[in-house]
Amino acid sequence: MSNVFPRHCKINMPLAVQGEGVYIIDRTGKRYIDASGGAAVSCLGHGDPDIAEAINNQLKRLEFAHTGFFSSVPAEALAETLIDEAPGDLDRVYFVSGGSEAVEAAIKLARQYYIEIGQPSRHRVIARLQSYHGNTLGALAVGGNMWRREPFAPLMIDTTHISPCYAYRGQNRDETEFDYGQRVADELETEILRLGEDQVMAFIAEPVVGATLGAVPAVEGYFKRIREICDRYGVLLILDEVMCGMGRTGSLYACDQDGIAPDIMTIATGLGAGYQPIGAMLCTDKIYQALEQGSGFFQHGHTYLGHPVACAAAHAVVRKIMDRRVLDRVLSQGVRLHKALLDKFGEHPNVGDIRGRGLFFGLEFVRDRDTRAPFPPQLGFHRKLKAAAFEAGMICYPMGGTIDGQQGDHVLLAPPFIIDAEHIDEIVGKLDTAVKSVLRTL
Repeated sequence: MSNVFPRHCKINMPLAVQGEGVYIIDRTGKRYIDASGGAAVSCLGHGDPDIAEAINNQLKRLEFAHTGFFSSVPAEALAETLIDEAPGDLDRVYFVSGGSEAVEAAIKLARQYYIEIGQPSRHRVIARLQSYHGNTLGALAVGGNMWRREPFAPLMIDTTHISPCYAYRGQNRDETEFDYGQRVADELETEILRLGEDQVMAFIAEPVVGATLGAVPAVEGYFKRIREICDRYGVLLILDEVMCGMGRTGSLYACDQDGIAPDIMTIATGLGAGYQPIGAMLCTDKIYQALEQGSGFFQHGHTYLGHPVACAAAHAVVRKIMDRRVLDRVLSQGVRLHKALLDKFGEHPNVGDIRGRGLFFGLEFVRDRDTRAPFPPQLGFHRKLKAAAFEAGMICYPMGGTIDGQQGDHVLLAPPFIIDAEHIDEIVGKLDTAVKSVLRTL
């Protein structure tokens, strides 16, 4: 009998008792290879002694200081490191406790920015369908995951959504990838004009869409066109790198690979690598100066902002990720994992697409490879896959509703950056075992 309120009330979860490299071990001694890092969190694996030492050393010095009274050495050091590597004009870092909080902060900062500069009519956010930006009400409102949104729709701010950049499903046979990307990017301009140029404050998107679509990167040129449209109409570009940032795609910031920079960015999961709960919102100096020279404060806050121990842990994590050998390893092991997935599933009759960047991959499952028809939602393919993989000793991240919130199944793989060739073989082998197990039941 447990007093814990779990995520799933009808499932009894095993008790995790130890982490060891790329594995989590339950109290029976069963080992699970962490092929998704939980939710793309454990990028450096479990039990890293250097990060544990950084946490312990900070605990000895100072465990907490409220940001209404103090900054702290770890927060200052981490912010400086993040900004030294940040793209474009990003200049300030606002530390929170996770991804949803970071997105909430980004939305509220965008709104306050326009109030401070005398454009209070700007209040609308445009986002993309099949996106995910968090579970708090503001973050849920801008997200395009319809299944998550539906129960809470009456409570949420009004947001409009344009098409995702999802070439596997959206590209016409008579257009190039580039032309497809320009076409769906131009939906942003159409929506800005429909709502009114003086009404829209921000457009938010994930550079590589994570949980809802399954590691879908934009096609070349898409985000450059998005950046042009935002600049033309004075709309802030918010890039959500909560899942795809912090080295996951092979560069510290995912948007570097698209050749653009945002006005506001959110980061989280890989920032703390699971060692402490932390997230951050980054903004340009232009936005910060509007507040500094205006009201003088950001009308927002949480008790655990800039937590010293969390910042110390994250600084140790970021320093490790920034080691060129680590990012090179993400790219080289990503190539190896991609090849292994293609070798095993590239011609599989029920795998329609294998996509991703770095160590961030998704496989989309289909009933018919030629027509790309999905499995009927009532079969629960993704739920059965998660259970079969777990039984086989692997943690992965399957999701349903890939196509439109109802139809479609995929699995997300985001293993720790420390994986080697044997781990890749184990991941692909156990995924193959799980897929075969599920297909036998259909």
